[in-house]
Amino acid sequence: MDPAVHDYKCTPLVKRLDSATGPIPINSFAIPNSVPADSSNTQTYQQRTKCKDQRGWRRVIRNFTPSWFSVNMGTGITSILLHNLPYNGIWLYWISVTVLCLNVLLFVLFFTISILRYLTWPDIWGKMIRHPAQSMFIGTFPMGLATIVNMVVFVCVPAWGEWAATFAWVLWIIDAVVSISICLFLPFAIMNFHRGTQLNTMTAAWLLPIVSTIVAAASGGIVAEVLPNPQYALWTIVVSYILWGTGIPLAMSVLVIYFQRLTIHKIPPPEVIVSCFLPLGPLGQGAFGIMQLGKVAKKILPITHTLEVAIAGDILYTLGWVLGLIMWGYGLVWMFFAISSIARSKFPFNMGWWGFTFPLGVYTVATTTFGKEMPSRFFDVLGTIFSIIVTLLWLVVALLTLRDAASGKLFVAPCLKECAKKDAAASKDLESG
Repeated sequence: MDPAVHDYKCTPLVKRLDSATGPIPINSFAIPNSVPADSSNTQTYQQRTKCKDQRGWRRVIRNFTPSWFSVNMGTGITSILLHNLPYNGIWLYWISVTVLCLNVLLFVLFFTISILRYLTWPDIWGKMIRHPAQSMFIGTFPMGLATIVNMVVFVCVPAWGEWAATFAWVLWIIDAVVSISICLFLPFAIMNFHRGTQLNTMTAAWLLPIVSTIVAAASGGIVAEVLPNPQYALWTIVVSYILWGTGIPLAMSVLVIYFQRLTIHKIPPPEVIVSCFLPLGPLGQGAFGIMQLGKVAKKILPITHTLEVAIAGDILYTLGWVLGLIMWGYGLVWMFFAISSIARSKFPFNMGWWGFTFPLGVYTVATTTFGKEMPSRFFDVLGTIFSIIVTLLWLVVALLTLRDAASGKLFVAPCLKECAKKDAAASKDLESG
């Protein structure tokens, strides 16, 4: 039996109440306001309503958590890596375009299902926000969108021209607003809503809402490079530097806490062990973002006469490369921790496996960027190896996701599951009392 349905003990309870009070007319379930006046019938009605929500398409929508947007993150970064592979070919270009189209379709589908979820059951939003783990995955939404924005720049702008650049810019503005809102609100939610959080329960998922601004900053550097208006490009760069500044220091603070958690309470349990790869996200994307912004600033600052210093752009470009290299080196440390942790553990498949793809993917983007800017064959080869690994991981995780989605195993919302257990315990206490 489905675990979500089992939590409500649908079948046994309904049968017992039916035998005691008689069946309830079907039309009383069709109209929510027509709840039977009798208390036992009311309990039966509420129980059957819960059971109906845990079957068929209603169950899929009701249990569709924000973590599904991590699929867009992994799919999007795979398309970017295939498009920008150092040793490339036309066939890889068309594969990357195919993966982009798949990512757009998935994003539209996931976004539609999410809207239906919160319109149909508005109370779920509050439950999800107050859940200490599930709420962190809201950050996957803008990051998934950012991968689409980047590929629009790489694929659509060269093919369709200026209007595609404007379209990418508008999408980026939306992404930036959502990202900064999430980055500011969710860390405060940890302080305010998630009371009683213990250090041993912390995971690297705390980074997800914070990394969203770092991803938006890097995406802004990509979009600014193709904007025809220099002033628009300049303000995009300025905003992107601010976004980078909101994300990187906060992410470093979380990494310090996470390191303390690992040293005191050892590696995370098998269910969340894959989250050990998440620190590669802010470090890899932060390294690429600061290099990309410096690269575009070198071109835009002289044109717009910003700072009135002839070498201002060159300074930002050089500083970006140095900071990027330092962050890339710090990422090696966390990559070693992550590989060592998962090598010592057996862990079941869940949506957390998508944590393999995006963090390692953005770290790979930083690697290939070093290969272009230096230039360096070492980084080109290493970036190609990483790209192949990420692509293979994406294929494996995608197939496993399809398998478990078809069986229904992935459609279980933690916040609703905990509420179901509380309801079951309350009903048991009421019956015993």
